Amino acid sequence: MIKGLYETHLFVEDLERSIAFYSETLGLKLCRFGAERRTAFFWIGEEKQAMLGLWEKPKEQIDVRHFAFECEPEWILNESVNFLQKRNIKCWNFLGNNKEEPMVFCWMPAISIYFHDPDGHELEFIGVLPGKAKSEKEKRVVSYEEWLTLKEE
Repeated sequence: MIKGLYETHLFVEDLERSIAFYSETLGLKLCRFGAERRTAFFWIGEEKQAMLGLWEKPKEQIDVRHFAFECEPEWILNESVNFLQKRNIKCWNFLGNNKEEPMVFCWMPAISIYFHDPDGHELEFIGVLPGKAKSEKEKRVVSYEEWLTLKEE
């Protein structure tokens, strides 16, 4: 049976630039570099638990993708925006308020913030919140403050 997602792969235009972003900027551990095949692999979290693979390709062969890094909800709420801003990474949410702040997906529930890598891939920090889904009153996402005021379904 399927127990989780072990790895995902992205095409990148400049492998060295992407290695710097994922290792130095985001802090992932490089576990393999393939100079001949122009690949790099990173551990996500604990070694041998999850992996990100990067494959260098010409720009016209790159399809923009999305994936999310699982993080502690408290870290997302209290530190994620500052973490990204210190690294000159613009972040966003789906609240339509033009603020760089996490949002809550009411149906999961989970707290989240989005950002881009150097190739335009949409990345996300996400943390599942304790408890049950809450009434979203026709809203898909809300601010964390609004989330705290909603009733459980």
